[in-house]
Amino acid sequence: MKPLSAVVLGSTGLIGEQLVKQLLNDPDFSKVTILVRRAVDMSHSKLIIQVVNFDDLVDVRTAIGMGDCIFCCVGTTQKKVNGDRDAYKKVDVDIPVNAAKIASEAGFSSFLLISAVGADINAGNFYLKMKGEVEKEIAALPFASFQVFRPSILYGKRKEFRLGELIGKGMMKVIGNFFWGNLTKYRGIDAIDVANAMKNAAKSDSKGMVIHHYADMLLLPKPLSR
Repeated sequence: MKPLSAVVLGSTGLIGEQLVKQLLNDPDFSKVTILVRRAVDMSHSKLIIQVVNFDDLVDVRTAIGMGDCIFCCVGTTQKKVNGDRDAYKKVDVDIPVNAAKIASEAGFSSFLLISAVGADINAGNFYLKMKGEVEKEIAALPFASFQVFRPSILYGKRKEFRLGELIGKGMMKVIGNFFWGNLTKYRGIDAIDVANAMKNAAKSDSKGMVIHHYADMLLLPKPLSR
């Protein structure tokens, strides 16, 4: 099979940054296009950087172009949007859903999405309900493969300091060892492991919608040689 062409949204985040590095170093990917709000200092023979206005769908459509798989690692926080739920949804719902619709129309075969453990359209929690909404919207599109990754707390060094998350990570590293059975999915996971799982999943023969939790992301087998 021919090498894959990939598009990544959210490439400067904790998972996205790791994902781009892995895609660029993987010979099974011939081109990696990243969509960013502002210019980034990166250079690689396989890398294409597209500075995009995500409010302009024509601009987004042009930047996405054509390819095989699209990875979405987009996400913001309550702090960044000052508690504005509409602004939150504009990032966490509108960007992924609009990109998915455009990619589907452009002929991309697979969409790989970072969601959250507990995502549910019927959840009482705003954040989890929002993530469930994104999953439902994209699942309705005709991708040959739609793979959802639902991590709990993420381990890794962020560019910005988050005190609450830092405390949560410390607690999770202690109590997470006691999570077994159905609770295993709530264990914290390294961002690099999630990125690795996404990359390998894109090279699999998976069809339809598949949801990956903690154990799935760690155990996702590497595909056979292409």
